Amino acid sequence: MLETNYFVVLAGLLFAIGAVTALTRRNAIMMFMAIELMLNAANLALVAFARQWQQLDGQLFVFFVMTVAASEVAVGLALIVSIFKSRSSTDVDDLHSMKG
Repeated sequence: MLETNYFVVLAGLLFAIGAVTALTRRNAIMMFMAIELMLNAANLALVAFARQWQQLDGQLFVFFVMTVAASEVAVGLALIVSIFKSRSSTDVDDLHSMKG
């Protein structure tokens, strides 16, 4: 069996990749995907620790995080599509002024 350290290191790497991508990209869709990657990294760490301690609390919390991520996807993609229709761009630098 694999040790928990490997999963935590993988989760840390995935979170770091997501954070760097979210901070450096200007495309709203790429930023959105980076945030999802960070949420999945947190889920991986929670499941790894729950497995290590033989507790179901971490896995139960993952379901709540997945619920929040699913609602974020629905609302976030709707906003991105709406902005793209009105501005013809998903570049976040173009969105600094939200005038009608």
